[in-house]
Amino acid sequence: MTKTTGTKKYAALLRGINVGGNKKVPMAELRSVLEGLGHRDVRTYLQSGNAVFSSAETDTTALARGLEAAIEAHFGFRVPCLVVDGDHLAAVVAACPFPAAELEGRQLHATFLSEQPGPERFAALDGTAYLPEEYRLGDRVLYLYAPDGLGRSKLAEALARPAVVKGLDVTTRNWNTVVKLVELTRP
Repeated sequence: MTKTTGTKKYAALLRGINVGGNKKVPMAELRSVLEGLGHRDVRTYLQSGNAVFSSAETDTTALARGLEAAIEAHFGFRVPCLVVDGDHLAAVVAACPFPAAELEGRQLHATFLSEQPGPERFAALDGTAYLPEEYRLGDRVLYLYAPDGLGRSKLAEALARPAVVKGLDVTTRNWNTVVKLVELTRP
């Protein structure tokens, strides 16, 4: 991958694609959509809506909205997107409040948030009721420890309730994916 002068590396995190046969977005077509927006060094990771690219644009919200519009124009349906830069991804990993190195990737997740929510969003959630599952709020990220995996997590269900996420774009990735995206967005 070549670094283009004056650009920054980003990860695009698409929500809810290629799950159960719904909202199919082939990764080759996603790469073409990103390239059509003028982004460089485009790569995808897995089939679950992770792409990395370089862009001179610095407004991650503008990048996300541009990608959402291009996906809707190309595929005919809306896909919520979050775009985060490589520095933010690295900071998410560095600030992890759980012992990531001691856990399996399926046990630790990062839910990326479009804005920083205040703690009042979580005030009605009794975290002790979900133990041994736990969560911690970080900088535009929610860390979730789910020892039995996300699919069996009652805490993940509670954190996804409309009262908690209303007005936010959110998407979750397992820790292995987060670490790989950090690697792919390094300068």
